[in-house]
Amino acid sequence: MNKKIISLAAIMAALGLSLGIYAGNVNTAPETPQEKAIAQLMAKTLPDSAGKPQALNQWQHHFLVVNFWATWCAPCVQEMPELSALQKEFKGKSTQILGLGIDSPSNIAEFAKKYNIGYPLYVAGMDGSELSRQMGNQAGGLPFTVLINADGKVVKSYLGRLKMDELRADITKFSAEKSK
Repeated sequence: MNKKIISLAAIMAALGLSLGIYAGNVNTAPETPQEKAIAQLMAKTLPDSAGKPQALNQWQHHFLVVNFWATWCAPCVQEMPELSALQKEFKGKSTQILGLGIDSPSNIAEFAKKYNIGYPLYVAGMDGSELSRQMGNQAGGLPFTVLINADGKVVKSYLGRLKMDELRADITKFSAEKSK
């Protein structure tokens, strides 16, 4: 009788452990292509505008405004001072603007020296184009901006030059929402 009870207890414990591992993996795995792209982004280490490698996971659990841009893209360059001002406006909050340059390291470094951009610029290179597509930029155009909530989900995206009043309102709205 004791052997049967011990065997049954061992089977139940193994089953419970297996279900726990399964449930943990199901809940943490990215579900959509966009979530997979965000997980890939957060796993990257990219050079900043000064060439210093930066782990992007330092921005996990922040509300992110990820702006894909290039030095040769006039609308991209035009909106950057406004994005800098917006970053100052949200200083001290968990909202962070990140610029992912789809350009060469030397062009981004030269651009950063010439202009005083108030948020981090990273060199994504041509890999940035593919990453922007995975996040919803099917047209492949620039600038392309994605709002990512603190839970790592895309809540809105914009193709083309940003309208700052709309962006400000969306940041306020979506950064205050709790993930469902």
